[in-house]
This record gives sequence, structure tokens and C-alpha cells, in this order.
Amino acid sequence: MKQSSTIKFIDKMKFDVELNGHHFVIDASEQVGGEDNGPRPKGLMLSALGGCTGMDVVSILRKMKVIGYELSIDVSGELTDEHPKIYHNLTVEYRFTGSDLPESKIKKAVELSETRYCGVSEMLRKSAKINTSIYINREEI
Repeated sequence: MKQSSTIKFIDKMKFDVELNGHHFVIDASEQVGGEDNGPRPKGLMLSALGGCTGMDVVSILRKMKVIGYELSIDVSGELTDEHPKIYHNLTVEYRFTGSDLPESKIKKAVELSETRYCGVSEMLRKSAKINTSIYINREEI
């Protein structure tokens, strides 16, 4: 399945991005000529990773009949010092809150996402180490 995106220059360092009928703006910081009107392209990779694995985990947990929880995912990355600057170290923190959350099923869902289903994880893993933590009600498991 082929996917595509069209990126149109607006002005300064601002671009309009169209992806599957959705539009958003990307921009650079003021220090490099932008106006900070949108996220940076590299930062969107962190969002893509969190969104991809999050959708996997929710889908897998739904199949396991795990419901009634809240989930937030914090993704951060460390860039290399040399150009082209790339993420060489990524951290993904899954934060679940709720009652009666089955630790084993949550661990299994995260593992399946990371090792089998999340294409963004697989692509980024080719250039970066991905560190994972899982928290249930603020306690790391």
C-alpha cells in the first residue's frame, strides 16, 4: 500500500502538510528563521512512534478484553551532535491508570507492539536504541 504526503512552502520556514486529506503546519524555531507556528519535522517522528505503538497497544488490549483504563505515552529522544542530527536514543514510557489492570496482559500488549506490529518502532530501531518503561498507577512494572 503506497502512501503519500504533499508539503507546500508557505513562507519563511513554514510549510503546509497534507497527509491523507488532513492538513497541518510544520515550522522552524525563530532562531533559524521560522516563526514557531507548528511542530518540527523531526519531532513528529516522536509523535508518530507514540501514536503507532499506542494504537497497537489499545487494539491488543481490546482483544484481550482489558478495558476501563487511561493511557498516555511519553516519547523522548536524544539527537547526535553531528550533522545530519538523528535520534540515537529514544525513550517510550507507557503510563496506565485504572483499577484491576492485569500487568501480564499490559506487558504482552506492549511487547507485541514493539516487536511485531509497530512499523514506526521498527524503522526507528534501525538507527536508534529504544528504551521502554511501563507504569501502572504511577508504579513502574
